[in-house]
Amino acid sequence: MASMSYLSVIERYHEYEPLVHELLESILTGMSDTQLFEDTGKAIKIFSEVAARYPFVELMYLLDKAGRQISPNLALVNQQVKLLSVGESPDRSQRPYYLNVRDKTGVQITQPYLSNASGLLCLSASLALTLSSGQKGYVVVDINLTRLIEFMMGDSTRRKVTPLFKAVYALLVLGLFIIVAVLMLIAARDIWHLLTLEADLQHDSLKPFGIIIFITLALAVFDLGKTILEEEVLMHKDIFRHSSTRRTITRFVSTILIAISIEALLTMFKASLGEVQYIQGAIMMMLAVVGLLIALGLYVYLGAKAEMLLTQQNHNLKGKQG
Repeated sequence: MASMSYLSVIERYHEYEPLVHELLESILTGMSDTQLFEDTGKAIKIFSEVAARYPFVELMYLLDKAGRQISPNLALVNQQVKLLSVGESPDRSQRPYYLNVRDKTGVQITQPYLSNASGLLCLSASLALTLSSGQKGYVVVDINLTRLIEFMMGDSTRRKVTPLFKAVYALLVLGLFIIVAVLMLIAARDIWHLLTLEADLQHDSLKPFGIIIFITLALAVFDLGKTILEEEVLMHKDIFRHSSTRRTITRFVSTILIAISIEALLTMFKASLGEVQYIQGAIMMMLAVVGLLIALGLYVYLGAKAEMLLTQQNHNLKGKQG
């Protein structure tokens, strides 16, 4: 449940691009007022109201007709609006948000890019206004793209408690790894006993199988802990995608399959050494493995097919909207 990667953010942006543009157009159209160029207090008030409603709006500034910045940066820092000095009229005439809107009307929105200020993916929306002097002025708003995607998907609240989730998962993984260490110590002790001939192998030919069972359990538990650590702590998990959930379930069931398969094989070996009472159990475990494998294959196939159909449907809807 790490933060969304740039690849995931851009992928989601292209999926919701028409809706993103509609939202940004409505925001910028609603906040644009020629008084922004005349009254800094008015600009602060308007930007504060917008930032309170839309936490993904990070920055606002004003440009003159030549693309020079004529206002300080109005930035949202720790949920508070602050004025940040930018020096003496920096030239923004080569930036996409100015070039896009210079000879056009209406709200213009850039493609995603890395912000020089934050180093994060962002969008810039700009709108040309005709001032009382007859000259043109430009309102520019910078948008944190990751927060925008989370806002549109209704994921902002969950992301706030993500650190708590990660801490709980980390504790669970630590507990699993401790169990792995205990199992490995038991296996190491038994191996040492075998090597020092403390056990009479002639009368205890099944002793090595007990060691293999401990090692197999350690492997299964370790793989389970590793899966939880990667899926829930280290990696970003997009809960809105079926493929993400399918990947987690597949890895979890695969771990169980490996453990049961090894246990069934060991039980079969025991039966072949004369312990006939294990034959029925070994056969049942083998059948369970086959059943799980078939069910897992069917689940993966149907899940992938359903997601492919859903993706195709989304593309068709976007094509109709276009």
